[in-house]
Amino acid sequence: MRLKSGEKVKNIKLMDIARTEFDLDSFSGKPYMLSFYRFASCPFCNLRVNSLVQRFDEFGEDFTTVAIFNADLEQLTRHTEKHQASFPILADPHGKYYRKYGIENSVLGFFTGMIMRLPTLLKGMFIKGYLPNLFTGGLTIMPADFLVDREGIIQEAYYGKDEGDHLDFETIKRFSLIAVSE
Repeated sequence: MRLKSGEKVKNIKLMDIARTEFDLDSFSGKPYMLSFYRFASCPFCNLRVNSLVQRFDEFGEDFTTVAIFNADLEQLTRHTEKHQASFPILADPHGKYYRKYGIENSVLGFFTGMIMRLPTLLKGMFIKGYLPNLFTGGLTIMPADFLVDREGIIQEAYYGKDEGDHLDFETIKRFSLIAVSE
């Protein structure tokens, strides 16, 4: 079941690519974006993480993000450590938190993303080198983003319609600057 704006986030405890246990409760009192991605070598996902890393300073000092992939830790580390993200990247190989957050699967969304976002897919694969060579994890998982305030309340729950559909950067930036100033 999808989570909605106004609901409290559900705690998450997973291993991050630095091989330490992450506990979402440690973000209590901070605004953040919680993002669910697909498999470790997903070109759309890695391109998005790369964009978040490049634009991270735009979101304000007190704002951060948490990225969760449906992948085992070894594969996830191999594909994402090159981003050198200043935010946690977590492995949820069994999809435990995907189920708790109502993350959806869609065959139609998978094919829609491949067709409608072909230029982005090609950029991820051939310009950035994010080749989808390991398909462990959910191929048909759709991404989702949650903007969470300092009290742990979801202010926006965004469920992607296709494999490359995330909250736009202007929405994230607007939320982060307001949330940081409160």
